[in-house]
Amino acid sequence: MTTTIANVRVILTQPGSAGLAIVKVETSEPGLYGLGCATFTQRLHAVAAAVERHVGPLVLGRDVARIEDTWQQAMVNGYWRNGPVLNNAISGVDQALWDIKGKQAGMPVHDLLGGRCREAAQVYRHADGATPAEVTEKVLAHAAQGIRFVRVQQRLYGGSSSLPPAPPGAMPGAYYDPDAYRRETLALLEHVRAEVGPDLHLLHDVHERLAPSDAVQFARDLEPVGLYFLEDLLAPEDLEWLERVRAVSTTPLALGELFNHPSEWRTVAERRWVDFLRMHVSQMGGITPARKAADLAHTYGLRTAWHGPPDTSPVGHAANLQLDLWSPAFGVQEWYGPSELDHAMFPGLPEVRDGYLHPSGGPGLGIDIDETLAAQHPVRDDVVGWTQARLPDGSPVRP
Repeated sequence: MTTTIANVRVILTQPGSAGLAIVKVETSEPGLYGLGCATFTQRLHAVAAAVERHVGPLVLGRDVARIEDTWQQAMVNGYWRNGPVLNNAISGVDQALWDIKGKQAGMPVHDLLGGRCREAAQVYRHADGATPAEVTEKVLAHAAQGIRFVRVQQRLYGGSSSLPPAPPGAMPGAYYDPDAYRRETLALLEHVRAEVGPDLHLLHDVHERLAPSDAVQFARDLEPVGLYFLEDLLAPEDLEWLERVRAVSTTPLALGELFNHPSEWRTVAERRWVDFLRMHVSQMGGITPARKAADLAHTYGLRTAWHGPPDTSPVGHAANLQLDLWSPAFGVQEWYGPSELDHAMFPGLPEVRDGYLHPSGGPGLGIDIDETLAAQHPVRDDVVGWTQARLPDGSPVRP
């Protein structure tokens, strides 16, 4: 007897700093359901509406086994396609269907994809602080816990200790000075490298905060630091500049968290403009397109480093890990450090031991949700502040 999709709904919750959207796909088989991540935290309610009013009704009654067919139909049913709201809505359903298929088979998703290439996934953690000494202290604290990869930032994205005054009447916003950021970050990374030695892998996220020509020079200046990778040096709108970066710098590059359309990651992979693809798996549409992107990365000698910040839900992190365990192209996995509440709300949440992320061992994605606990932590509908980025003169820029 065919098992079909009986109901699709969205669970909104906020156990930490970011609002999360979890899609629950219930089936015609009593007690059988799947979970997926649809977290576009800056536009949660738009995604929830897309799931409940559009994608959900489209897939009702469909065979849960036909994941590829369902994904293809959902992607084109709205005619316009490949945007973050739609992709997240589709991703939630897609991941849930993979979760269901694994539960039906009694296997984790990585076994359905072809089996493990590794027993656990090496992770990187974040170290941020106001001074080089404070950042170094956090890097060493991570290293003491067995973490061998650490992303180093000072005052988060574009942060610096100095900021010239804005002109009178300038609009409020998240101000930063690209020139000061570039100078201070170079000094920060040189300081941390001198303190921790050559064996620890250091990473840094530019977050597209530099003009393209300055980004080219920055990648070159960082060569002596020996980064594992430099993340989001350029925005998707400026991809052609990557060719110039490659011509003058050997600093490894990672890119992709803002990508929506396969043509974006296909272009940088085929031209070998980057070393790591790090798309946000729910933003790109789920496990179905992510496994194809991982194969593309392997074909062109690239590695994966899926986006894994606090605004990827625990379900999304579980999906990332299933891909990491399977793909021969895996490089490293970003890990946010879940709270006790996260673990209580999401039983089966993967755990880090000695620098490696381990799955729960359960079938499917290996994770569940305590809906009663989730309901006790509703989302906070705040206007996002950090994305209202501005230059010292008040000009609005990409965050």
